[in-house]
Amino acid sequence: MDTIDLDFTLNGERVSRSGIDADMMLVDFLREDLGLTGTKFCCGIAVCRVCTVSLARVPGAHEVAIRACTTPLSDINGQVVTTVEGLEDDNGLHPLQQAFLDNFSFQCGYCCPGFLMGAYALLDRLKRQPIPAEAVDAAIADAVGEHICRCTGYVRYYRAIRQVVLDTPGLVT
Repeated sequence: MDTIDLDFTLNGERVSRSGIDADMMLVDFLREDLGLTGTKFCCGIAVCRVCTVSLARVPGAHEVAIRACTTPLSDINGQVVTTVEGLEDDNGLHPLQQAFLDNFSFQCGYCCPGFLMGAYALLDRLKRQPIPAEAVDAAIADAVGEHICRCTGYVRYYRAIRQVVLDTPGLVT
């Protein structure tokens, strides 16, 4: 087993551990070692996207959605990870979280963190490169279209994400 000295930023806080299994998957580290259970494990092969988190190479860099079930800890060393637990701040729920609640976007809620994090990465992308209003639906489909919801809450998820995109100044031209 190869080990690494792990050092990365998680939800705005530095995480450092010595002698960590380099091949341990991020989802396992988050859930088992750190007790952050918002990131779910489902298929284990990055198909369902339930385990989606956001990754930036350095603070302030572009956020991309990654699948934590197939991302080894060696791949995140020195980078910035945001999980669903990192969305809420001192002002309360993130606008995406509030919109998901307001639109009754989920039933069982198991896939919800993955949808939230995929949408979170989309918002970051749109802050950097706004799009025309007529392209919003396609951008949402690109961001979360491959996420699987067994309760079939897709319409409500899309509605909530669309609401946040359209209501956030600077995302749509």
